[in-house]
Amino acid sequence: MVTRLVLILGDQLSEGLTALKAADRARDVVVMAEVANEAGYVPHHPKKIAFLFSAMRKFAARLRAGGWDVRYGRLDDPDTGDSICAELLRRSEETGATEVLATEPGEWRLIEALKACPVPVTMLPDDRFLCSHAEFEAWAKGRKALRMEYFYREMRRKTGLLMEGHQPAGGQWNFDHDNRKPAPGAVDFSGPMRFEPDTVAREVLDLVRDRFGQNFGDLDDFWFATDGTQARRALAHWVKGGLPKFGDYQDAMLSGERFLWHGVISMYLNAGLLDPLEVCAAVEQAWRDGAAPLNAAEGFIRQVIGWREYVRGIYFLEGPDYVTRNALGNSRDLPWMYWGGETRMRCMQEAVAQTRAEAYAHHIQRLMVTGNFGLLAGIDPQKVHEWYLAVYADAYEWVEAPNTIGMSQFADGGIIASKPYVSSGNYINKMSDYCKGCAYSVSRKTGEGACPFNLLYWHFMDRHRDRFAGNPRMAQMYRTWDRMDPDKRETVLAEAGELLARLDAGEVV
Repeated sequence: MVTRLVLILGDQLSEGLTALKAADRARDVVVMAEVANEAGYVPHHPKKIAFLFSAMRKFAARLRAGGWDVRYGRLDDPDTGDSICAELLRRSEETGATEVLATEPGEWRLIEALKACPVPVTMLPDDRFLCSHAEFEAWAKGRKALRMEYFYREMRRKTGLLMEGHQPAGGQWNFDHDNRKPAPGAVDFSGPMRFEPDTVAREVLDLVRDRFGQNFGDLDDFWFATDGTQARRALAHWVKGGLPKFGDYQDAMLSGERFLWHGVISMYLNAGLLDPLEVCAAVEQAWRDGAAPLNAAEGFIRQVIGWREYVRGIYFLEGPDYVTRNALGNSRDLPWMYWGGETRMRCMQEAVAQTRAEAYAHHIQRLMVTGNFGLLAGIDPQKVHEWYLAVYADAYEWVEAPNTIGMSQFADGGIIASKPYVSSGNYINKMSDYCKGCAYSVSRKTGEGACPFNLLYWHFMDRHRDRFAGNPRMAQMYRTWDRMDPDKRETVLAEAGELLARLDAGEVV
């Protein structure tokens, strides 16, 4: 019998992986590797690298214990190839294997690399997702607008989650209107379960500190789960303590509270340590047991079987050029404040400082603080995309690019979002305490100390009027702009232009 290589990537740490299911434990060889190209194609947060390398090493050990022949290439081994294909070629020469079994990667970049690999690669579908490419294409065919809400309903019907016969639990599909409460006075959840680094993680942390210590991001206080057992404990901890209030306050932001009632399990889901259906089943059971309200359970399950599946569908439907799109023609460089440079904007300071410390920020911090500023300021969406891909532990291109290029930056021209997600400072003030103590005043629209979001919001609306004036969801704001005193409009645009000029000059904003 001819030996085959079985490739497992760092975000495919699932024992039910299609490549493993198609392989023969008695003759095939599993290949895993910490290759320099994958660790460095963007300047990944050191905690993200440490999480993945630790989880990969422990997964490889688990496979070995289960009787697999695993050839694992460590980054600090000089024989390890610089790329996935180089490592496959090395292992092919070592074992005599002439074929590779692989589960389809989640990035077009890697798919194309495997297609060009000198060792023939058979790519199998990734069935850890609930919706196949063919199913999503069939759903999308002929639709004028690919709105997530309608796709989500199909996923509810398919999975049976939160269903009562053919009807949604509680009589409605979506309880989002109940999930927009502003920040409360205090948080009564201890946050995500924290794990002391074990021997494997400590060894990896030393390696990452040596090789990637210069990257943006703190490596100290590493607490992530690094195997499936720990990840399930983290899930149970959150379902019990965080889920009950997750729905109410999922959009809220508080200084000094990095997690509020969020689960912080997306990194475990996206790396394969947790299965989406097991996660949703645990949440649904908590609701059925009366331990969590329906709005919390539905809000979370929508993120997993709705949004997560939907953005993956969009990524593969739209093709490899999706990440290069720039419908609004934005070209400004990413300001240094995104990399921890000085800023007088407390909301940006808080969001970036948290990202630096934890390789994590929740969806509203990403969408309505760092993303909102990027779009209002006209930053090149590819630079924003690469930043998000680099700094968050849960970021892989299939999930990150649609969230950034589509939802956050409107660079896809409206495939995902029916309107740009832009706001003045009022939204941030409503949903957080960031504006208190800020050098800028959220109530000031112009003049000394005016909030940059207030100025840039109207500047954005004015410069993109031709595109958005006919959008029914934006018509009211254009009417408000048109009713504004002409002199005030002129002042707003002038001051916004001065702010952008200072940004371009590298001055502190």
